[in-house]
Amino acid sequence: MKYVIIGNSAAGIGAVEGIRQKDKQGEITVITNEPHHTYSRPLISYLLLGKVTEEGMKYRGGSFYRDNNCTLLADTSVTQIDAAKKIVLCGGKKIPYDKLLVASGSSPFVPPFEGLDTVKDKCTFMSLDDAKKLEAMLGKDKRVLIIGAGLIGLKCAEGIHKRVEHITVVDLAPRILSSILDDDGAKIVQKHLESGGVEFKLAASVKKFENKKAVFESGETTDFDVLVLAVGVRPNTALLDGIAKIERGIVVNEKSQTSAPDIYAAGDCTQTLDISSGQSKIMALLPNAYMQGECAGINMAGGTNGADDGSACGDSACFDKAIPMNAIGFFGLHIITAGNYTGDVYTDNKNGNYKRLFYSNNKLNGYILIGDVEKAGIYTSLIRDRIGLDKIDFALVCEKPALMAFTKEDRMTKLGGAVP
Repeated sequence: MKYVIIGNSAAGIGAVEGIRQKDKQGEITVITNEPHHTYSRPLISYLLLGKVTEEGMKYRGGSFYRDNNCTLLADTSVTQIDAAKKIVLCGGKKIPYDKLLVASGSSPFVPPFEGLDTVKDKCTFMSLDDAKKLEAMLGKDKRVLIIGAGLIGLKCAEGIHKRVEHITVVDLAPRILSSILDDDGAKIVQKHLESGGVEFKLAASVKKFENKKAVFESGETTDFDVLVLAVGVRPNTALLDGIAKIERGIVVNEKSQTSAPDIYAAGDCTQTLDISSGQSKIMALLPNAYMQGECAGINMAGGTNGADDGSACGDSACFDKAIPMNAIGFFGLHIITAGNYTGDVYTDNKNGNYKRLFYSNNKLNGYILIGDVEKAGIYTSLIRDRIGLDKIDFALVCEKPALMAFTKEDRMTKLGGAVP
């Protein structure tokens, strides 16, 4: 069996390990357009902060490809997939496959700002090469302008704040982290970041750039030396245009299969079912990417060969409990969010911690935790497993989440054995 994997991040690595669970001998070729060993993208800000080395960023050990009998084609771009002939074209080579995984990830979205070409020192912030490029621009006398107050932009600010004179973060939204925080939560995190020296200009739009000056729609201007574009990302779906079904991302089922025969997809380039909302959406999260990739790998190699448990996947591996989830920290302040923010609300905002739970129809839909995040796993389990709130002591779970709030049967399931 010949397996080809396009992508060398979490989803691709998950697929390699999934395949090797079922097939120890098949040929695996991993193709990546980056020149590096697999690494953890969320760690690029910590590289700049000095908390991790490039060696420490490796997502798997240095012998990973050899240990798993893989061929790595690094610094190689795939130009076309010939689904009829089952061939991948890249770097002048034609690589045949029996099963193909597209784990091509996402790319930075760069708006067509007027005058952007006049800015010499600029970069995005999604890859190890981006981090290296930015590092070469930094200096204690540098003023950095970051466009985007989302996860990428704020992690960049955290990574470089000790190495520059000043950081200004600009966003069109009226609050930071607008995709994962509500107004009250965002204010708490913004105040914390401002105490670390980060300046914010929110509900603000850049009209144009004039060399080292940003001109806003309001007429206000901001001078800078280095520009970081962290506006957002777009899934890399082009390779399957005209081959498989694509909406916002590549559409896959619970087995990570696309609509095209023998072609699977996983990670940031896909859209999958969010069980907390019932909607199909892109969930660009590393844990989801790995689990989805592993599921794809197992199924590419023939499935689990286990008993049919009655699920939609039958005897195949299944990735069917995906939810949006983020676990992050800024300057020592921990934040975990998950699910969707609909329904009734429970709020606890005291002792320097912030908690907001969202629930309806006897189910927990989502949560926001800032500060004390130690028991987040309890809430995540309620969402993923769609446990009825009438089966637990919900009042206790809201105030003091603990396994004792669950029924004995649920505690046995979660702990994998007998409990008192």
